[in-house]
Amino acid sequence: MTTSLSTGHELSNKINITVNTQYLTDHPANDADKFAFAYEINIANNSDENVQLINRYWLIIDGNGKQTEVEGAGVVGEQPYIENGTSFQYSSGAVLDTPVGSMQGYYEMQDKDGAIFRVPINIFRLAVPHLIN
Repeated sequence: MTTSLSTGHELSNKINITVNTQYLTDHPANDADKFAFAYEINIANNSDENVQLINRYWLIIDGNGKQTEVEGAGVVGEQPYIENGTSFQYSSGAVLDTPVGSMQGYYEMQDKDGAIFRVPINIFRLAVPHLIN
């Protein structure tokens, strides 16, 4: 069976991604030149099909414009199946060289027929609280 990548797959807009971020004040990576953040992702499958998260891609941009790309299989060591009407949550983190930055990307998901499609993750901010008024 061959798999094809679709960017306009009918399920793409039925997978909803929400993100919550937090600055990790007491994280050991924090010093004068590093800033640690956690993010919690919720992936809600609002379609009528079960899907599997196969790959992830992140573009991380710090406050100086430095770009870091992260890609690979699954998330947090898993390639979860997300049944229709359910959601999958996980937490991860990023360390930036600046107190403000952003992340965006996509998940590659697989439908029941083996077709791979992308679900975009909208840009979200990583920022030390009370830094910017």
